[in-house]
Amino acid sequence: MSNPFSLEGKVALVTGANTGLGQGIAVALAQAGADIAAAGISPPTETEARVKALGRRFVAIEANLTSIEPVPRLLQETLDGLGGVDILVNNAGLIRRADAVDFSEQDWDDVMNVNIKSAFFLSQAIGRHFIAQGSGKIINIASMLSFQGGIRVPSYTASKSGIAGITRLLANEWAGKGININAIAPGYMATDNTAQLRADEARNKAILDRIPAARWGEPSDLGGTAVFLASRASDYVNGAVIPVDGGWLAR
Repeated sequence: MSNPFSLEGKVALVTGANTGLGQGIAVALAQAGADIAAAGISPPTETEARVKALGRRFVAIEANLTSIEPVPRLLQETLDGLGGVDILVNNAGLIRRADAVDFSEQDWDDVMNVNIKSAFFLSQAIGRHFIAQGSGKIINIASMLSFQGGIRVPSYTASKSGIAGITRLLANEWAGKGININAIAPGYMATDNTAQLRADEARNKAILDRIPAARWGEPSDLGGTAVFLASRASDYVNGAVIPVDGGWLAR
């Protein structure tokens, strides 16, 4: 039997792949054999070097997902550059922090536009392509706040709760068409989005005290789950939201 986790010959489009979780996922998919199209607002120079060092093809696509304007181009440039697309990772994300009583409409709209609106409409565009070819894998990046309320992040909590919802919705509609739509819910990860929390001594200690693994996660910790969900090993997994959280939700 061939390796069910192999991604040889597959093409993955990963949004927000220039740093952090997106970079960790892109590199893991490349290690499993996939060629990578990386979409984002800044050049994914380091990601490109790491993917190419693995002998995989790489295409960088400049795209600002605060609007859905780039969506058709993301699909077309991936097809033009790499000859197809088999995997979509909706990783691009934005977070804004303020008390709910002070939260601005602009911070609400900015976060919702990137985290849920663009993720849905990119899934729609890629989903049409997947339906036509009879196969495809969509991996959404959810959050602990897909399960919990959070503090001082109203639009982030709403958007990540929405990601869990559309993951299930799309699975309901597309599972019978050969498409798998699942989500990864990262726990507390050492990325730019959590820099403020890690710099706050009291909050950092409170978070670490609750994580059974007793450490912040690293972007590479998502790699195995991403490869599983992108590969045929997960062909009968659909609509799942898989926590990768060091045991946070079990505490």
